[in-house]
Amino acid sequence: MTTTDTNDVKATIDQVMRCADAGADLVRITVQGKREAIAAGKIRDGLFKLGYQTPLVADIHFQPKVALMVADAFEKIRINPGNFVDGRKTFKEMVYESQEEFDADIPVIAKELEPLVIKCRDLGRAMRIGTNHGSLSARVLSFYGDTPRGMVESAVEFAKICRGLDYHNFVFSMKASNPLVMVQAYRLLAAEQYKLGWDYPLHLGVTEAGEGEDGRMKSAIGIGSLLQDGLGDTIRVSLTEDPEFEIEPCRTLAGIGRAKANDVEACKRVPTFVETKRNFESFSRRRGDLPWQRESDKIDVRGFLHRDGSVLAQVDLSEFKSPDRLYKKLGCKLAVGMPFKDVATVDSILLREIPSADDKVARTALRRLLEVGVGVIAPIETLRQNPLPNSVAIVDLDEYCLAGGKVDLPEGAIRTVISVKGTESEEALLALSKAEAIFGLFSVPDGVSRIHASRRVFEHLEKFESTLPIIHHMVFPAYSKLSNDQFILTIGSEVGAALVDGQGDGVLIEAHGMDLDSLRLTSFGLLQGSRMRNTKTEYVSCPSCGRTLFDLQEVTQQIQEKTGHLPGVSVAIMGCIVNGVGEMADADFGYVGGAPGKVDLYVGKEVVKRGIPNELACDALIDLIKQNGRWKEKEEEEEMAEVVVA
Repeated sequence: MTTTDTNDVKATIDQVMRCADAGADLVRITVQGKREAIAAGKIRDGLFKLGYQTPLVADIHFQPKVALMVADAFEKIRINPGNFVDGRKTFKEMVYESQEEFDADIPVIAKELEPLVIKCRDLGRAMRIGTNHGSLSARVLSFYGDTPRGMVESAVEFAKICRGLDYHNFVFSMKASNPLVMVQAYRLLAAEQYKLGWDYPLHLGVTEAGEGEDGRMKSAIGIGSLLQDGLGDTIRVSLTEDPEFEIEPCRTLAGIGRAKANDVEACKRVPTFVETKRNFESFSRRRGDLPWQRESDKIDVRGFLHRDGSVLAQVDLSEFKSPDRLYKKLGCKLAVGMPFKDVATVDSILLREIPSADDKVARTALRRLLEVGVGVIAPIETLRQNPLPNSVAIVDLDEYCLAGGKVDLPEGAIRTVISVKGTESEEALLALSKAEAIFGLFSVPDGVSRIHASRRVFEHLEKFESTLPIIHHMVFPAYSKLSNDQFILTIGSEVGAALVDGQGDGVLIEAHGMDLDSLRLTSFGLLQGSRMRNTKTEYVSCPSCGRTLFDLQEVTQQIQEKTGHLPGVSVAIMGCIVNGVGEMADADFGYVGGAPGKVDLYVGKEVVKRGIPNELACDALIDLIKQNGRWKEKEEEEEMAEVVVA
């Protein structure tokens, strides 16, 4: 979607060409009024003269008459059922006693929508019925609430009007800034289409995803999960970046989705099972039990996992040459040279090799990590060859079953972790459900469908009423051959597809050649994007468009620099209020363009300060956070000792 002022015809044409050259199949342009509709015709003609046939989509809010005008020029019209008829959102309370009473308003909606439908039908134009979680109409909110079901009903209502006029050239979208809400809404819509006998295309997107790695991760969790369900025909990755930079993540996600859909053999390698426990109609998270403490334990094992989602990290022996540097990479804070757990500290580490008994530096570092609650896990054979006090042994599920569930632990090992592939027999999965392990490590072999194997494991665990935590384990042996986008989008798609169903208690990502600190932050980003564990400030940041009333990229960066140290706090940064204050439903504070050069500040959905000059707005936001008791000063980090063991 373009970010230029639509009235600036040349700038908009230039940006459309950059998007098309980058590989965009469609480009959306905001058309908020009659002046912009007139400019739209000039943009379309200008692009044709330059040899660009890329279809253009008009983004319409509030303006049925403008939609009629721009249908003469653009190939597709996007309308928002939440504000196309109802106008600007007021959150007015309305009470409907029955479905019949609610449906009585449909003729009013049809009267406004039908002229556009007829024009699109007669001109061969396409339409997107684009529901947005943040801008459901007051009418829908009153009857269905702020729910995925309300999103679906809002769109289906418009679609029935289209079908009544024999118009079928339309697609649906169900966008939300929360990937869990977005995924549930699309799945509900797909189910509704099956029920109605429809088969209209779906345009996928996580709206206001943000920028950088976080924006890509949220998009991968939402879009990637649906693509693995076989849902989705077009996609957009909404980033607070120049629009041409959205294309490569889109292309990558589409490639991941196609590869999964076409790999039938990977699915066949998972034994047949029937799903009865996973419910796509309502979200609930399966929570495994945290490690239990025994009287004989010499350390506290309860911190080996985290109640809101755990991050594990694989550590090479070379990292122990500089213990202080290792502590920092694991997210520990230092006090007098000693490590302590912080808000984003790795919960447990995986060792493929154990430091030798005479490596005092490494052994001391491990002891200190264990003393502050960081678990140390390693393959059982490795521990048998080189014992480590207070370690946890990884045992393969098949080996565990062969031993009758009674594995002899190596000297020093105090617990077990069971490694499961998802292709084991039902009897083995029953044994897993009864295992006295602190968690299961879900590690899928190459050539096996991760999502199918994952769903099979969780189906059996829930059937057997097991509360064993499951950590998703992914290994990238050739990380250096992947771009950063490919890495992030693959993790978000593969693991996020399970986490959006509440299936999983954490993640362990191995990427040989990737910096340990970066890998830790990416892992925590996956959990936060999946609405599990908050370890940093959450931003709901719109991608900008022609309606934006300030430099969104610059302002977003400024706000992140000043507020990025507030885990548990969420800030919405929106160029305008077109998507409704409901888009800030998950945000504690809102920074919204209210007029040219002016910003409005929100607490939740309530505006508390209006018309603040742009240059003062960021400091005013910080003051607002302080007034609401959510501010804390940045902690000064202790400098690391520069001692490195050769």
